[in-house]
Amino acid sequence: MNSETKQCQNCKQDFTIELEDFNFYEKIKVPPPTWCPLCRAQRRLAFRNERKLFKAKDAFTEKDIFSLFPAESNRKVITQEEWNSDSWNAMEFARDVDFSKPFLKQILELEKEVPIYNLNVEFMINSPYSGNATGLKNCYLCFDSNYSEDCMYGSANDNCRDCIDNSHINHSERCYECFWMENCYQCYFTINSTDSRNLFYCRNCLGCNDCIGCANLRKSSYCIFNKQYTKEEYKKEIVKMRLDSISGIKKVREKAKTFWKTQPLKYIQGVKNLNSTGSYVTNCKNVNNSYLIRESENMRYCQYMQVSGNKDCYDTCIWGVNMELDYETCLSGENSYNLKFCYNCWPACRDSEYCMNLFSCSNCFGCVGLKKKEYCILNKQYTKEEYKKLVEEIKKHMDEMPYIDSQGLVYKYGEFFPIEFSPFGYNNTIAQQHFPMMKEKATEKGYKWIEVPHGEYSITKKALELPDSINDVKDNLLREVIECENCKNAYRILENELTFLRNEKLPLPNLCHDCRYERRISDRLGIKLYERFCMCAGEKDSTGIYKNTVKHLHGEGLCGEKFKTGYDPEKGEIVYCEKCYQQEVY
Repeated sequence: MNSETKQCQNCKQDFTIELEDFNFYEKIKVPPPTWCPLCRAQRRLAFRNERKLFKAKDAFTEKDIFSLFPAESNRKVITQEEWNSDSWNAMEFARDVDFSKPFLKQILELEKEVPIYNLNVEFMINSPYSGNATGLKNCYLCFDSNYSEDCMYGSANDNCRDCIDNSHINHSERCYECFWMENCYQCYFTINSTDSRNLFYCRNCLGCNDCIGCANLRKSSYCIFNKQYTKEEYKKEIVKMRLDSISGIKKVREKAKTFWKTQPLKYIQGVKNLNSTGSYVTNCKNVNNSYLIRESENMRYCQYMQVSGNKDCYDTCIWGVNMELDYETCLSGENSYNLKFCYNCWPACRDSEYCMNLFSCSNCFGCVGLKKKEYCILNKQYTKEEYKKLVEEIKKHMDEMPYIDSQGLVYKYGEFFPIEFSPFGYNNTIAQQHFPMMKEKATEKGYKWIEVPHGEYSITKKALELPDSINDVKDNLLREVIECENCKNAYRILENELTFLRNEKLPLPNLCHDCRYERRISDRLGIKLYERFCMCAGEKDSTGIYKNTVKHLHGEGLCGEKFKTGYDPEKGEIVYCEKCYQQEVY
């Protein structure tokens, strides 16, 4: 079978299914998708609340607990300790298949009855206000993070120490307000950099130290906006910049952002890849049309698979760790194999379809909340022979009586769960970051919209009234309730946070941690890829802004190499192909 163009059932745009895609679908015995890759990603990401905490009532004890699931989700939320205990059994909710109504509807009815744990964490030490995390110690409000210590306000911080307000950083220490960093130390407000230390507002730097406002440097020291200084000159310039003050940081931020726009970008944000496309793809082989992927192989249309060792998967998002042959899954991992249309199934779940919240199960279909079970359908036990026969009957039934959502979209066998099944408000999920939608539009489509409640606090200080320099901050500031400069909600500076800022000589934040997060990820590329051409035009880029430093191999004319990139042509960045970028940077 050759490639085929189809119209997406959801957005009505044409998309192409390639020969290699058909080969994968045939290998795992699923029909080709009826939704385009972006709509499939949106559908899965709407099932991921990464970092919003709610107060909920424990379904067993009626006590208040913190939960990723809001009360409006109508789910029976319990603590993870209760979920892991032997005090209840998900098999008690078993039911027969009802061939008089759509099978997906039966799964949703079951899911609302079976208890779900509140935070999705394991191996945690003194980190009670974190979620979607493993092996954290002394961490506060850290999410989607693993094996980190003494960190605060982080998302996707793996193997890090003493870091505050960072997203998607790995093996780093004493970093602040950074994004997509690896093996870095004492870097601040810096993005897409590796093996570096003491950087302020730098982008795409490798093996650098003591630089400010720079871009595309390699193994450089004492540079400011890519200009070389001596060590003594650099130190004098730092004093002038007053990086310990709110006003000084603001000036450097504005100047750095302006300078970055004059420097070329490599079309793909990632390093050490082979035959790969996407954004933030690193140490990968044959990973294409994907986003935020580390150390994986033979993957396509995948997102947020930052924990390594995954291979031969399509349309998987969130987490990872040695996943293989998975398709249309969300929040699954830890040695999973051949999962299809599953949500939150781990560890070592295998050969299962349309399941939610499974733990170490295999050969399950349409099950919820089971632990160490096999050959179950809607939480009911069957023999191996009965199971296989009934599964084929259900798949046929799903085609003959599909679920139809509130928009009239049809869900036969082969589609992931509808967004309207998500227990979260659309605005609380990652989908909102990549596929933003106003409340009216979301509710019109049948999606939940749930506001995160804010406590009633009496503001004692406005952000504009904060001391400009960290050197002027007194301990009594820890008692102040500060009004965020952006959203006007209340926030406080905690003792560990103040200690960190003093040690790093950084000013107080004038935004709450939610607004700092939104500002941080605003520099991030989206999931969508664009077909573009290299903008190198010989001596300069095609806009005439950047002057090349060396003569390029393609000569004086336009390079013209075609590629897929996450950089939107409407935003005006200077984007080079790999060869032209390397000639300028390395």
